[in-house]
Amino acid sequence: MNAQQLDLTTSALAQVLTFRQPADVVLSSFFRRERKLGVRDRQEIAETVFATIRHLQKIQQMLPKPHNKPRRAALAALVLGRGLSVHAVETLCDTDEKDWLVELKAHKSEFASTLTTAAELPQWMIECLQQQDWDDEQIVAYGRSVMQSAPLDVRVNTLKGKRDKILAALQAEGLRAEATPYSPWGIRFPDKPALNRHPLFLDGVLEVQDEGSQLLALLTGVKRGQIVVDFCAGAGGKTLAMGAMMAGSGRLYALDVAEKRLANLKPRMVRAGLTNIHPQRIDNEHDARIARLKAKADCVLVDAPCSGLGTLRRNPDLKYRQNSDNVAALQQQQQSILQAASALVRPGGRLVYATCSILEAENQQQLNDFLAANNGWHIEPVNTLLKSHTPSSMHSDYLQLSTSEHHTDGFFAAVLTRIK
Repeated sequence: MNAQQLDLTTSALAQVLTFRQPADVVLSSFFRRERKLGVRDRQEIAETVFATIRHLQKIQQMLPKPHNKPRRAALAALVLGRGLSVHAVETLCDTDEKDWLVELKAHKSEFASTLTTAAELPQWMIECLQQQDWDDEQIVAYGRSVMQSAPLDVRVNTLKGKRDKILAALQAEGLRAEATPYSPWGIRFPDKPALNRHPLFLDGVLEVQDEGSQLLALLTGVKRGQIVVDFCAGAGGKTLAMGAMMAGSGRLYALDVAEKRLANLKPRMVRAGLTNIHPQRIDNEHDARIARLKAKADCVLVDAPCSGLGTLRRNPDLKYRQNSDNVAALQQQQQSILQAASALVRPGGRLVYATCSILEAENQQQLNDFLAANNGWHIEPVNTLLKSHTPSSMHSDYLQLSTSEHHTDGFFAAVLTRIK
């Protein structure tokens, strides 16, 4: 990193470390303003910003209010997060900054003895995990697993190609690519190449989607000719996967409260060659426009709004933008959405509840509460539904994917069948 890059990183961090907005949103806006920056400059700045967030607990031990001293936070990230020696960055430092970095390095051995710094998790999160009986070893393993940058996972659109042939073609181009271990559609790129201009992406053969998200779509078991509802569709990654499972037939309703997210889905539908998807903006889960689907859906997927704490390797700032009060509010919203969505399932139909959270309060507890309040539902064990695609360590009725164990984002899913 050179002096100009450090100055720009400092400016970006002054905004990012307030955690008023998602870090990627702040950086995107920052780079739009700094249009003259080259690819290498942007990469250096982004990597240092995210290294700062990933190692913030350690940095805060020596710098309690890092947003007030973003330059020092950036220098600390170069040493703690990007593996540079103090000597390697001393040309960027004045005497006081160099002495501070030397002192920071001297405290490095102490970080492992404190749970917050060993796991790089804020206290509120650690308390949540302790409440669900995680011991220190589990907390540290989770924290360290989400400090690693995620690879790039893509899903092969089965309407346009077969994974084996696509994988072989990508490898023949010299790309480092491998089949995902669980999803039958997934390809993983450890080096995260830019694929947005690749012909296979432009032609709709490939869609960027984490393997865990692909498994959630697989879990729905949707088929040709069915009526299916993606109740919280977002930008539509799982919608597109289900549309391919349905071979473009039947009716797949993509509901969401955000017009912008649904607008992003429409060009992806065209690229994927899917005509059976019907995006519909709704005001909320009680919108009168969905009443016509009551008791008609063969499957309803509820990928509920959640804390997102299973996605920290992609969004490390989430642990500082969320808190226990937010999680409590999300739980109420999840209950309301799950109840409303269940009314759309026909007798014999399937309800899939999913989150990208690791918190039991958003996952198992929500299912327990729903089943206690609603008769006529039966849990379908995930291993019977996923069959050969079930992770080998999965022994419960639910799907619980772990970054440390399964190398996916942290996802939860449960499948309920309506028996009356």
